[in-house]
Amino acid sequence: MAARSSFDMELEQLNLDLIKMGGMVEEAIAKSIRALEVSDTAIANEIINGDRSVDDMEKQIEARCLRLLMRQQPVARDLRAISTALKMITDMERIGDHAADIAELTIRLDSKKPLSMAQHIPEMADIATQMVRACVKSFIDNNLDQAKETIARDDEVDELFNVVRDELIKTLSGESDAEKANQAIDLMMIAKYLERIGDHAVNICEWVVFYDTGLHKETQIM
Repeated sequence: MAARSSFDMELEQLNLDLIKMGGMVEEAIAKSIRALEVSDTAIANEIINGDRSVDDMEKQIEARCLRLLMRQQPVARDLRAISTALKMITDMERIGDHAADIAELTIRLDSKKPLSMAQHIPEMADIATQMVRACVKSFIDNNLDQAKETIARDDEVDELFNVVRDELIKTLSGESDAEKANQAIDLMMIAKYLERIGDHAVNICEWVVFYDTGLHKETQIM
């Protein structure tokens, strides 16, 4: 009984760590878009420098998961929880990387304020951030319905990506200014990073489904 109590406490701390890491990448996405909107390179540099903290958090959670596996000999559902956490942090680390990628492009676009060419990027970022928040919460709350609803929201991000792409193609087709053409290409990359963030949120939700059901992408694992 004492061993089980200790294990449950470790799992609770694992959940808290996941919530913290989720909050870190959410903030990074929001800040990266705010930096883009107001052409603030100081915020952009803050995000780039802060990406190391996300990487450190990933390593901390990974170490906790490995300790749980080695010391506690978890049963099937507990093992799925730990496995899911390990998969989640990989995707969250990539989300943090993409936020830093957006920040780097923001620095390159310094003082250009180019969002008039792609007005739907902030909306994409807002939905992607909501998805990241929801996917972590669905794991913590063991909420399968929320995970599935979040997966479905990826269609919204994809549709907005198509809108942004069409906006930028239209801009490029009638643009002879090389500088503006380069800005449009950078904005396309930012939209692509946001689309990938949505994909990573979907990956996390698919692992939440695995945690609840033992099934992942139509294949029974355990």
